[in-house]
Amino acid sequence: MYEFIQKFHSGWAYLALLLLVIAVINAVIGLASKKEFTAKDRKIAIFGLIGTHTQLLIGLILYFVSPLGLNSLGQMSDKMLRLTSLEHPLINIIAIVLITIGWSKHKKLTTSESKFKTFSIFYGFGLLLILSRIPWSLWMQ
Repeated sequence: MYEFIQKFHSGWAYLALLLLVIAVINAVIGLASKKEFTAKDRKIAIFGLIGTHTQLLIGLILYFVSPLGLNSLGQMSDKMLRLTSLEHPLINIIAIVLITIGWSKHKKLTTSESKFKTFSIFYGFGLLLILSRIPWSLWMQ
């Protein structure tokens, strides 16, 4: 069961990152070109939101069934254990909170420019945080 969830978490990460990258690029292009915010732009942003929230749920399940999760919190001198058991989950939760805040804030805004700007900032910072804490050496195996 653990191995299946781990592979699912790793596989879903590709889709979640792709959706988030598309949402950030769409927001930056919309902001730079001063285009009107449409239903298509909203759907792109919500797919990024859904992808990252799904990844979070899979990750939380993995964390609590993993031998590297709570059991390794006392071994913080090992860089890889610290990354997988503390830094990766904590920073990614913060990133997903930022993405969620961006989604919530856009609903109250009235201009297209402010909506694109909000998505660019919050989704962009969320993406940067996620990319900074991916355990690349484990993920690329």
